[in-house]
Amino acid sequence: MKPHETHAKDEVELPAPTAWPVILAFGLTLLFAGLLTSAAVSVLGLVLTLAGCIGWFRQVLPVQQHEMVAAPHVPEAVVVTETPEVARIEVDREVHRARIPIEIYPVAAGVKGGLAGSVAMAVLACLHGLISHNSIWFPINLLAAIVFQNSLALPESYINAFHPLLLLVASLLHIVTSILVGLLYGVMLPMFPRRPIILGGLIAPVLWSGLLYTSLGIINPLLDARIEWSWFVASQIGFGLVAGLVVVRQQRVKTRQFLPLAVLAGIEAPGILEEKDERSEEK
Repeated sequence: MKPHETHAKDEVELPAPTAWPVILAFGLTLLFAGLLTSAAVSVLGLVLTLAGCIGWFRQVLPVQQHEMVAAPHVPEAVVVTETPEVARIEVDREVHRARIPIEIYPVAAGVKGGLAGSVAMAVLACLHGLISHNSIWFPINLLAAIVFQNSLALPESYINAFHPLLLLVASLLHIVTSILVGLLYGVMLPMFPRRPIILGGLIAPVLWSGLLYTSLGIINPLLDARIEWSWFVASQIGFGLVAGLVVVRQQRVKTRQFLPLAVLAGIEAPGILEEKDERSEEK
């Protein structure tokens, strides 16, 4: 409500109702559901997502739409107090045991690290495809085969060729997974302050590669037969080194320690502040 504008006493100005957020949510649901069902579902979801964004933005920008809603008139309540002095609130100001780690990386650090690592990993993967299969599209189509598993049964000439749909699916999988892993690095690295690059660049990629090596044959046998593990491990290490370096170079923030709510919120109210001395008030 804008206080400088006057309206009828029985009307209240509220934001106009809109169905665009529901359309946007439905479009996002179809967009990701299509990765497991059909490309047509993802295309429909993309159209609904764009329509929802545009419709929602047009309703709030450059001026938010409002409407007047009838509201019953409520008489102004008169508050009467008989308290002769300010009541004091007992606040436990004892400093509790510190929460470890004391400083952590913000969410933006994990996102930046994941995006930087994704670029390094993509360069190494495309270099592998160019050297081993004379095509930079081989690793991209191989990644998209997580969704389109039937493409692995086709001849190698098909996997080495350019396919726009496979490129789109592989890019979405690569970016989303890289950001999630980058956020995981942002959480883990403050716990290992002495040698964070060894954890992020060597230990974590090797453990992740070993887990996939032992389970990929059961999850996706066709992909397990096509993948070359030496290049896979090298690209994972490249991702870990770049993502770890980017994350550790970001500015840390202090964690919220286990203190009373009033102390954490920085509340300064007459009921919490200590009683002033009469002499200091006279001065």
